[in-house]
Amino acid sequence: MAVVLDLLNRDPRPNAGNPKSEVKPELRHPEKQKRPENPILRKPDWIRVKAPGSPKWAQTKEIVKAEKLVTVCEEAGCPNIGECWEKKHATFMIMGDTCTRACAFCNVKTGVPEALDHDEPRKIAEAVVKLGLEHVVITSVDRDDLKDGGAEHFARVIRAIREASPATTIEILTPDFLRKPGALEVVVAAKPDVFNHNLETVPGKYLKVRPGARYFHSLRLLQQVKELDPAIFTKSGIMVGLGEERNEVLQLMDDLRSADVDFITIGQYLAPSRKHHPVVRFVTPDEFKSFETIAYVKGFLMVSATPLTRSSHHAGEDFARLRAARAARPGA
Repeated sequence: MAVVLDLLNRDPRPNAGNPKSEVKPELRHPEKQKRPENPILRKPDWIRVKAPGSPKWAQTKEIVKAEKLVTVCEEAGCPNIGECWEKKHATFMIMGDTCTRACAFCNVKTGVPEALDHDEPRKIAEAVVKLGLEHVVITSVDRDDLKDGGAEHFARVIRAIREASPATTIEILTPDFLRKPGALEVVVAAKPDVFNHNLETVPGKYLKVRPGARYFHSLRLLQQVKELDPAIFTKSGIMVGLGEERNEVLQLMDDLRSADVDFITIGQYLAPSRKHHPVVRFVTPDEFKSFETIAYVKGFLMVSATPLTRSSHHAGEDFARLRAARAARPGA
């Protein structure tokens, strides 16, 4: 069984559903207090990660800590944190560590967020420079409490990075800006290189897995990005192992291609705790390889489909391949 541990600071946050390292989920997810505990499936041999603790990992952690930044790597208990931080790759999570939604799969804390830190764009930009990032990923919690859902804050972060590190390419992973008219236009106008918004799961699972979101709104959001600025790469990801059927995943691929999405990521769902949505099954590497093959046939420029694939895993290398794939396409 793979266990991700903070070997230096004994971080108490749960990691990828390992019951022996969990804190009580009600500390981060009060809405899940009364839910029954689900059984934890034994992880197969192909779910393996390297525990963090190298000098480069520690250096990345120190920079993040010094700037008082939040990373989704830590908040979501990502199994790839050791590998990514070893390479000085971190996905910054802006607008705080508290989400206004309560998705059944997510380990980010739920509650009432604090006010925006208006100095955060500068802090993020300085961290990008200190880490020497050629490609940076910026994500956020859902901020339904804000009139624009945090769109202008996203734009300010993008502009600050552009000013401090002009050569750095910028990938954003945004919330859905549901019922926030005009928000998407503000973010697109800031011209990120990649606009990522995850569908997370097939539409038939939204009510239980992602109840605060709407599948076709998310799909339309991705389509609108290309309508507003065709030069921006679009990207979306899903988790498998939540009880979806194979044909539902294939239909989702068709839906994304109809929205002209360039890049799809598919990874194995790992439950953060016994109170979260259970893992229904572990999808085999051969099945992931099949998804990858089919996705390329359907016309995606870039596909990442492995058990440990996550939205921002290998984002820099994938962006380089994505750009090359577009350049090689006839009529580009």
